Amino acid sequence: MARDFSRAQRVGEQIRRELAELLRLEVKDPRVGFITLTDVEVSADFAHAKVFFTSMTGDENLDEILTGLRRASGFLRRELGRRVRIHQTPELHWHYDPSV
Repeated sequence: MARDFSRAQRVGEQIRRELAELLRLEVKDPRVGFITLTDVEVSADFAHAKVFFTSMTGDENLDEILTGLRRASGFLRRELGRRVRIHQTPELHWHYDPSV
């Protein structure tokens, strides 16, 4: 069982790195320009991924940022499917991380 847990962590970290690169280089939406991905939690079946982010502007434009991220989710998921070799590309769920 511990092996599955560590694999989920490794896949989550790889998804975080790939998403950060895609957001930095490929997504042209100005609403998502100043965010940092802090963590990705992948479900046991790899069907869902909670993506935690923080914004350099604080939580003042949070609604706009979430709208931009949700609009880019299809593109990001397709690109993740090309870059990360797992059976099922997870559905992305965006969550603001106020802890930073």
